[in-house]
Amino acid sequence: MGSALIDVIVGRPRDLGGFTVRRVLPVAHRKTVGPFIFFDHMGPAHFDPGRGVDVRPHPHIGLATVTYLFEGRLFHRDSLGNAQAIEPGAVNWMTAGRGIVHSERTLPEDRTGGRTLHGIQSWVWLPKTQEECTPSFVHHPATSLPVLELESVRLRVIAGRAYGATSPVAALADTLYVEALLPPDGTLPVLATHEERAVYPVDAAIEVDGERFDAGRLLVLEPGREARLRAPQAARVLLLGGEPADGERHLWWNFVSSSQERIEQAKADWAAGRFAPVPGETESIPLPEP
Repeated sequence: MGSALIDVIVGRPRDLGGFTVRRVLPVAHRKTVGPFIFFDHMGPAHFDPGRGVDVRPHPHIGLATVTYLFEGRLFHRDSLGNAQAIEPGAVNWMTAGRGIVHSERTLPEDRTGGRTLHGIQSWVWLPKTQEECTPSFVHHPATSLPVLELESVRLRVIAGRAYGATSPVAALADTLYVEALLPPDGTLPVLATHEERAVYPVDAAIEVDGERFDAGRLLVLEPGREARLRAPQAARVLLLGGEPADGERHLWWNFVSSSQERIEQAKADWAAGRFAPVPGETESIPLPEP
């Protein structure tokens, strides 16, 4: 029957002011996989003493940001007044809706001895009926997420539903987002329970239906067909996907919307200082040049 694989997307390096990420989504020929419209693999990056991440306040509309770490720590602040550290295995889920501003930084106490940061920053689109919803932020500690064992593979359901478990993270669209830790020679079926699915090997090569792929590639699967993963050596793998978008989405800078006019309004609002500020923050990222 052949492989269930239909696309391979190689992450592209992007320099975010001295901090390099591997950008996987979007690409020209595939804007989304399920609700995921943006997917950055951060690190692993080691910071020397005194250095760290400083993502200054910036705006979002029409999406939810999903931060998930494998190693290290980040501190989130937003214009609603939320201030929350995130550590490995936890989820920061920020729903931008009609507009929110946030920053992400390394805490001062984490800069003293040098730290490693490794994780995923992703965005999901919001259903059209929810694009202008009230903004919100929820932190889900690692202990709140379902963890299960399947064929010697340890699974954590980050968001949505998978393998009979459901995450408490309140995604607004049907979502698949799972971290899988495969032992050497470990195998895992990727069930056809979601319409769109992809596999992302984080740190080691894996096989999909017998075909080998290096880490850092998004492996998109054919709808309706189960796939079989195998890890020649221990590997961390993410499964992601869910329901297709309910119509076209426009993406410009940090803004997502089904309306191009709404994107233009968000640009004007940020340039004019009409977004609410982040309490305690005095810096901000300016609107990019056209």
